[in-house]
Amino acid sequence: MPKYLIVGGVAGGATTAARLRRLDEQAEIIMFERGEYVSYANCGLPYYIGDTISERDRLFVQTPQSFKARLNVDVRNRQEVVAIDRSGKSVTVRRADGTEYSESYDKLVLSPGAEPLRPPIPGIQDELIFTLRNVPDTDRIKDYIEKHNVHHAVIVGAGFIGLEMAENLHQKGIRVTIVEMAEQVMTPLDYEMAAAVHQHLKTKNVEFYLKDAVNSFVREKSGLQVRLKSGRSLPTDMVILSIGVRPDSKLAEDAGLELGINKGIKVNEYLQTSDPDIYALGDAIVYPNPITGVESHTYLAGPANKQGRLVADNIVKGNKKHYKGSISTAIAKVFDLTVGATGVSEKVLRKAGIPYISSIIHASSHAGYYPDALPLTIKIVFSPDDGKLLGGQIVGFDGVDKRTDMLAHILKHGESIYDMQEIEHAYAPPFSSAKDPVNMAGMVADNIINGMMKIIHWDEIRELNLKDTVLIDVRTPEENALGTIEGSINIPVDELRGRLSEIPANKKLIVFCGTGLRSYFAYRILVQSGFTDVWNLSGGYITYESATQKQSNEDIFSAEYIGKDDHIYQGKEAALPKADSKTVDVDASGLQCPGPIMRLKNEMDRLS
Repeated sequence: MPKYLIVGGVAGGATTAARLRRLDEQAEIIMFERGEYVSYANCGLPYYIGDTISERDRLFVQTPQSFKARLNVDVRNRQEVVAIDRSGKSVTVRRADGTEYSESYDKLVLSPGAEPLRPPIPGIQDELIFTLRNVPDTDRIKDYIEKHNVHHAVIVGAGFIGLEMAENLHQKGIRVTIVEMAEQVMTPLDYEMAAAVHQHLKTKNVEFYLKDAVNSFVREKSGLQVRLKSGRSLPTDMVILSIGVRPDSKLAEDAGLELGINKGIKVNEYLQTSDPDIYALGDAIVYPNPITGVESHTYLAGPANKQGRLVADNIVKGNKKHYKGSISTAIAKVFDLTVGATGVSEKVLRKAGIPYISSIIHASSHAGYYPDALPLTIKIVFSPDDGKLLGGQIVGFDGVDKRTDMLAHILKHGESIYDMQEIEHAYAPPFSSAKDPVNMAGMVADNIINGMMKIIHWDEIRELNLKDTVLIDVRTPEENALGTIEGSINIPVDELRGRLSEIPANKKLIVFCGTGLRSYFAYRILVQSGFTDVWNLSGGYITYESATQKQSNEDIFSAEYIGKDDHIYQGKEAALPKADSKTVDVDASGLQCPGPIMRLKNEMDRLS
């Protein structure tokens, strides 16, 4: 009778145990978990803190008792595997009371996960500084908030978890300040896509500091001070550290298993370690990225669950199933926005020296004539040689999830922008358009790669010599009056054919509109009228404006006061809204450019 030991539960370990039992009813299966909880929804922890998930028990998938009853798996929680004897094929286990014992194995599975980073910042051990990685962390945070009068929290790090925590603390009525040392939030995104998140955070009155870092945490009589390297000092009631994780690989390292980048456990295509009787999976492993070939981590629950099934199959049936690596498909809710990403970003490709073309489009979540169509921004990166898709990022309010999944399917199968054009999707006006935004992104990329259109990006505009360049805003005069690129001229696309004589033929021409669609029409008119040096601004003015305006949102709490209605306001108390003020609702959803601007202008003209 074979004996399988699993170190670590939650996603990877618990899935491995369940699959092993389904494949082998006679095997002895023991799972060790040093914590109290063996199988829980760690992705749901921020939402329990924010009361979106109201019942704590909903977080738990399985208990030691349910594992034993249904799967006959011996779950030993609050017991830590502290050493591996590879030659003797046994492990040393330490109980909660400190006593130790040995357990032999035929096959060993390592699923230790990752641990939060806690850099040696002065004062970081203060009891008001929390991390969020497991259920006990969650209980400590929630208990502190409920027992103390928490008005303000500082979140250090603006990754996916940090922003989810910002939203959930904000939902509980706590003022939130985010500190991020990078120039943007959500570093897997490219800068211009993260810029859309920055602007949305501003609408929610979230204070955030970019390109700044914590220098020290200092406890004073007035409370905890978070002192930044810029010299600012932020008084706060609590701090959430969300600055990343690293593989928990000490057990593997001490056992002499081969490690890779950031001391992640190296595995082969069967998820075997350098010891053929020891497998590893989840957050602790490193494996070549299937797009770049570079060794990387994947800190995601989805891949860990799938790896667990693969490991169990290879243990019981022999090494037959191959792990192909993860393309790191991820999604997050950031207040009203949804942010999705799959594959690799432009900055990763640039660093790896891999040739690429990037393209940005703006579309609607469903047919514009059906109510409540909402904006959607898609950025893709693809090979200039064959159009192979390399990565995609999507920011929007509705339908981001299914479009991210569509791009992930293309990526996972090594397909191209041409395949994107051919994706068949379920279409009805409430759900999509006849040509889905993903189809459209593929079509725009096709136009670029096959020479129908040359594009220029927002960050290249600033490097232009305006003496040799003409910027042409092809939007309506009303849109142009509300904001445009400095130095541009305004010739609406519908007037362009009759005004070609106004355009110099010996200069570089850059056309732009709100999204890049009307300017594409302008581009085709110009190049077919004899103009040769013509470029279209990818993503249009929407992307340019979002990426070039001020990104951070610091010091918004410095001038706050509490009004007579007990709400917190900014500025002087005279700025309180009058009770007799009226509100006019303008429904501009789903309208194509310049529809929203014209609808707004018409309503404004009717006001006294």
